[in-house]
Amino acid sequence: MADRRTPLPLLFRRRSSTDMIKNLATVSSSLLPAFGTVVDESNLELKKFVIAPYDRRYRLWQTFLVVLVVYSAWVSPFELAFKKAATGFMPADLVVDAFFAIDIILTFFVAYLDKSTYLLVDDHKKIASRYLTSLWFFMDVASTLPFQVIYRIFTGNMHQGQVFSCLNLLRLWRLRRVSELFGRLEKDTRFSYFYTRLFKLVSVTLFAVHSAGCFYYWMAAHHNPPDNTWIGIQVHDFKHRSIWLGYTYSIYWSIVTLTTVGYGDLHAINTGEKVFNMFYMLFNIGLTAYIIGNMTNLVVHGAVRTFAMRDAINEILRYASKNRLPEGLKEQMLAHMQLKFKTAELQQEEVLEDLPKAIRSSISQHLFRNTVENAYLVKGVSEDLITQMVSEMKAEYYPPKVEIILQNEFPTDFYILVSGEVEVLTHKNGTEQVLLKLGAGEMAGEIGVIFNIPQPYTVSTRRLSQVIRMSHQHFKQIVQPQSEDGKIIISNFYQYLKGLKPEMLEEIPFLTELLGDMNIEGTATDEQQTNSAALNPPREASIEGKAETANPISSKKPIRVVIHGHHPEECSEEGDTSGKLIHLPDSIEDLLKLAETKFGKEGNMILMEDGSEVEDLAALRENDHLFIF
Repeated sequence: MADRRTPLPLLFRRRSSTDMIKNLATVSSSLLPAFGTVVDESNLELKKFVIAPYDRRYRLWQTFLVVLVVYSAWVSPFELAFKKAATGFMPADLVVDAFFAIDIILTFFVAYLDKSTYLLVDDHKKIASRYLTSLWFFMDVASTLPFQVIYRIFTGNMHQGQVFSCLNLLRLWRLRRVSELFGRLEKDTRFSYFYTRLFKLVSVTLFAVHSAGCFYYWMAAHHNPPDNTWIGIQVHDFKHRSIWLGYTYSIYWSIVTLTTVGYGDLHAINTGEKVFNMFYMLFNIGLTAYIIGNMTNLVVHGAVRTFAMRDAINEILRYASKNRLPEGLKEQMLAHMQLKFKTAELQQEEVLEDLPKAIRSSISQHLFRNTVENAYLVKGVSEDLITQMVSEMKAEYYPPKVEIILQNEFPTDFYILVSGEVEVLTHKNGTEQVLLKLGAGEMAGEIGVIFNIPQPYTVSTRRLSQVIRMSHQHFKQIVQPQSEDGKIIISNFYQYLKGLKPEMLEEIPFLTELLGDMNIEGTATDEQQTNSAALNPPREASIEGKAETANPISSKKPIRVVIHGHHPEECSEEGDTSGKLIHLPDSIEDLLKLAETKFGKEGNMILMEDGSEVEDLAALRENDHLFIF
C-alpha cells in the first residue's frame, strides 16, 4: 500500500470561521513547533489509530510526563548517593517507569512531520521504522528499564549492585522533555517570557546543586577510610547517621562551592574529591556566566526603550543648545520625541515593516478606511480609489502645539485628521491669526498639493492628534488613471473652495479670480451644451460619449492665457492690446465656445501672436496671447 501523506493545508475540515482560525494556528504550530498552540484531533484527517503530534490530549500527556521527569531528576542522584533510601523509593520508581514504558508504546502511533516536504506522515510502518532506527528509542528503553530491580530478581541480593545503581542515572535522559517544554513556554505568548526564563534558570541551578551534593556524598561513602573525606573529618561515622544530615551537609558544600564563597569549614581531602572539585568549579564558571548573562538580558530588555529615549532627549538638548534654538522650537522637538516613544506600541512600525504588503494594506483598511471615506475630497469616488489611497497612507501622532505644515513650504503631503484637533493659521507682520479649526475627518494641506503651489497656511495641533498623510506624488499616480473619479474630486474641491472664508481666500491671490472664471466658464458651457444638443445631437455624442464640461482644475498648475477677438495683424495695426484673461480649458472646442461667449461672435481658428495656428493646447504656456477669429 502506498504511503499516504496529507499536506498540512488540507489537514483540516472546513467548519465555522472559528474552527478555520484554530486550524490556521495549528498549521503555524506545525511549521514552528512552539507557541503552545494545540488542536483537537477531530479536526485532523489521519489514519485510524494514529495520533496527531499536536493533539490537545497528547500534549496533556506529555505535560504530565514532565512532572514525572522532575521526580526522576531528583531521585536518581539521591538513590545513587544514599543506598538506604533506594528501597523506599522503589515502588514509586516502578510506577514512573511504567508510565514512560506506555509512552514508548504510544510513540509508535504518533504521526510525524517530514522536514523535507513538510507533510504529516501517518503510515504505521514509516512511524515505527523512524522510531526504531533513531537514538531516541534505545535511550528511551535504557532509561526505562529498572536495572536495580532486575539485578535483585536475578541475584536475590538486596544491598549490592552498585554498577546497576549507576545505570539508573540513565533516567536523566528524560530531562530533554523539560528542555522541550521550556522551549514551548518561552514562545507561548500566553505566558510571561520573563518569569518563564527566570523559572528555567532557577531550575537549572537547583538541579546542578542537588546533583553535585549527591556526588559529593557518594564519593565520601565509597572511600576508604571514610574518615579521610570532606564529611568524615566533620561527622564521625557519618555513614550510619541520618540520611538527611548527610544530604544537608552535601547541599551546603555544593552551594558554597557554586557561589565561590569557600568558608573553609568543608574542603576536599583526598585526590578523588579534589579532581571532582576542579571539574565542578570549571562547570560553575560556565553556569554562573550563563545565569548572569540571561538575567542581564531579561533586565536590560525591559529598559532598552527607556535608555534610547533618554539618549535621544539628551541629543536634542545638546543640539538645541549648540545651535541656540528658540525655547519654543526646542519644546516642540522634545514633545515630538517623547510622543514617538509613548506611541511606539500603537505604531509598531518595525512589526509592520516585516509584514507582507497585503497584510499591511488590510490593517490600514481596518483602521483608516472610514476616516478617508468621510473626507470631503473623495466623497462619491469609486471603492477602488479609496482602497488604493488608504493603502498608501501613513499614520503619525503629533503632540499639542506642534506645527504639521508651515506656510510657504513646498507641498509634499496632505493630511486627514483621524483624531484630535488642529488650527489653520496665517502669519502677517509678525502676528498670528487663526483662520479655521479642523477636527476628526477633515483635511489640511490639500490646497497646496492640488494647485501645486507653496502651502498658503500653517497648520498646528491644538491637542494630541493622529493624522494620516499621503504624498503629492502618490496621490497624482493614483488619481490620473481614474478620469471619472478625478472629475468627482475636482467637483468636490471646487465646492469646498467656494465655501472658504474671505480671509482664507486672501492668502491665495489668484483664487478669487479663478473661482470667478470657473463660474463664467461653467455657465457658458452649460448654455452651449443645451444649444448644441438641440441643434446637432450627433456631434455631441461623438465626443467620446461624454458631455462637454469645463475642467478648470487639474492635477497640474493652472495655465492662464489672454484671448483676443481680432486677427493678430489687425490688433497690431490698431494698437489694441485689450483681451480677456482666462483659465485654459481642456480642448480647442471648449476654448472656441468660451471665446464666443466672451466676444459675442463665433470663431473657428486660433492663432498665436506670430500668426501660427494652434492645433494642440498642450503646447501653450502661461500668459500666451491667443487670437480667435
